[in-house]
Amino acid sequence: MAWSSSSRMKNRAATSSARPETGRGPRLPSRPTAAELAAAAGKGIRDVLAPGLRVLFVGINPGLYSAATGHHFARPGNRFWPALHAAGFSERLLHPSEQRELLKRGYGISNLVNRATASAAELERAEFIAGRARLAAKVRRLRPRVVAFLGVGAYCHAFGLPRAALGEQPGRFEGARVWVLPNPSGLNANYQLPALVRLFEALRRATE
Repeated sequence: MAWSSSSRMKNRAATSSARPETGRGPRLPSRPTAAELAAAAGKGIRDVLAPGLRVLFVGINPGLYSAATGHHFARPGNRFWPALHAAGFSERLLHPSEQRELLKRGYGISNLVNRATASAAELERAEFIAGRARLAAKVRRLRPRVVAFLGVGAYCHAFGLPRAALGEQPGRFEGARVWVLPNPSGLNANYQLPALVRLFEALRRATE
């Protein structure tokens, strides 16, 4: 069942730290301290995976906030969870701590580079290439229908491309359809939430 994007966005705060509806979500963890964030540098984060996913979302790499909490796209201000909900991938706005709820609907999350940094600019090009190889092994094993990369630049680094357009790509990745979406980080000023929602919704409609 699809939900109207206008009604989903109405009265929704554009932040991934929004709380689940009363009585429908777990008790939320406290925010990490400055010391915990600093200690998270270089750490990895567990994927949210299952066989035969409809869409596997692939981020660039975990930020310090995500590595400290163990939750993908967890930093307040990241638009991944609000965009996902408003585009119809989830019936309600999920908190990052509820990330495994996505598996019930056939969606998962991974990263190209599983090394936490304060900024993706700290990553080396070789890390993207190595990350592509690791991701390829996961896709071969789990066979998702679509792999959606969240970040045009990261996708180009990983695949050795000079540029790429948003949306579905002409080739396949280990048999999966390939989609490219903008990086949903709050630092990406090129795409505000309404634009992200439209692009995420196009992906949802294409995979229904």
